[in-house]
Amino acid sequence: MSDLQKSFEQAAKDIQSLAERPDNDTLLRLYALFKQGSEGDVSGAKPGFFDFVGTAKYEAWAKLKGTAQDDAKKKYVDLVKKLAG
Repeated sequence: MSDLQKSFEQAAKDIQSLAERPDNDTLLRLYALFKQGSEGDVSGAKPGFFDFVGTAKYEAWAKLKGTAQDDAKKKYVDLVKKLAG
Protein backbone atom coordinates (compact mmCIF):
# COMPACT_ATOMS: atom_id res chain seq x y z
CA MET A 1 0.00 0.00 0.00
CA SER A 2 1.37 3.41 -0.95
CA ASP A 3 2.06 6.18 1.55
CA LEU A 4 -0.61 8.28 -0.15
CA GLN A 5 -3.20 5.52 0.28
CA LYS A 6 -2.26 5.15 3.97
CA SER A 7 -2.55 8.92 4.49
CA PHE A 8 -5.90 8.93 2.67
CA GLU A 9 -7.29 6.14 4.84
CA GLN A 10 -5.98 7.80 8.01
CA ALA A 11 -7.56 11.12 6.98
CA ALA A 12 -10.89 9.32 6.50
CA LYS A 13 -10.61 8.11 10.12
CA ASP A 14 -9.39 11.48 11.43
CA ILE A 15 -12.35 13.33 9.94
CA GLN A 16 -14.63 11.40 12.30
CA SER A 17 -12.95 12.90 15.38
CA LEU A 18 -12.88 16.59 14.49
CA ALA A 19 -13.66 18.84 17.45
CA GLU A 20 -16.02 20.95 15.35
CA ARG A 21 -18.35 19.95 12.51
CA PRO A 22 -17.31 21.65 9.25
CA ASP A 23 -19.82 23.84 7.42
CA ASN A 24 -21.95 22.31 4.67
CA ASP A 25 -19.76 23.60 1.80
CA THR A 26 -16.69 22.03 3.39
CA LEU A 27 -18.56 18.78 4.02
CA LEU A 28 -19.55 18.64 0.34
CA ARG A 29 -15.93 19.31 -0.67
CA LEU A 30 -14.73 16.51 1.63
CA TYR A 31 -17.37 14.13 0.25
CA ALA A 32 -16.52 14.93 -3.36
CA LEU A 33 -12.76 14.58 -2.84
CA PHE A 34 -13.24 11.30 -0.97
CA LYS A 35 -15.47 9.84 -3.68
CA GLN A 36 -13.17 11.04 -6.48
CA GLY A 37 -10.14 9.65 -4.64
CA SER A 38 -11.70 6.31 -3.86
CA GLU A 39 -13.90 5.67 -6.91
CA GLY A 40 -12.83 8.05 -9.68
CA ASP A 41 -15.24 10.02 -11.85
CA VAL A 42 -18.89 10.28 -10.84
CA SER A 43 -21.06 7.35 -11.85
CA GLY A 44 -24.67 6.34 -11.57
CA ALA A 45 -27.83 8.30 -12.12
CA LYS A 46 -28.30 11.73 -10.60
CA PRO A 47 -30.67 11.59 -7.61
CA GLY A 48 -34.24 12.80 -8.03
CA PHE A 49 -35.29 16.42 -7.73
CA PHE A 50 -36.58 16.11 -4.15
CA ASP A 51 -33.42 14.41 -2.86
CA PHE A 52 -31.70 17.71 -2.11
CA VAL A 53 -28.78 16.26 -0.16
CA GLY A 54 -28.16 13.48 -2.66
CA THR A 55 -28.28 15.95 -5.55
CA ALA A 56 -25.84 18.32 -3.82
CA LYS A 57 -23.42 15.45 -3.18
CA TYR A 58 -23.71 14.18 -6.75
CA GLU A 59 -23.12 17.64 -8.22
CA ALA A 60 -20.13 18.32 -5.94
CA TRP A 61 -18.58 15.02 -7.04
CA ALA A 62 -19.41 15.67 -10.71
CA LYS A 63 -17.46 18.97 -10.57
CA LEU A 64 -14.29 16.95 -9.98
CA LYS A 65 -14.74 14.86 -13.14
CA GLY A 66 -11.36 14.34 -14.79
CA THR A 67 -9.38 14.91 -11.58
CA ALA A 68 -6.84 12.13 -11.07
CA GLN A 69 -7.61 9.90 -8.08
CA ASP A 70 -4.17 10.58 -6.55
CA ASP A 71 -4.70 14.34 -6.87
CA ALA A 72 -8.10 14.05 -5.16
CA LYS A 73 -6.55 11.94 -2.37
CA LYS A 74 -3.82 14.55 -1.78
CA LYS A 75 -6.37 17.38 -1.67
CA TYR A 76 -8.57 15.37 0.72
CA VAL A 77 -5.65 14.66 3.07
CA ASP A 78 -4.58 18.32 2.98
CA LEU A 79 -8.10 19.56 3.72
CA VAL A 80 -8.53 17.15 6.65
CA LYS A 81 -5.15 18.26 8.07
CA LYS A 82 -6.21 21.90 7.75
CA LEU A 83 -9.51 21.21 9.54
CA ALA A 84 -7.82 19.20 12.28
CA GLY A 85 -5.01 21.78 12.56
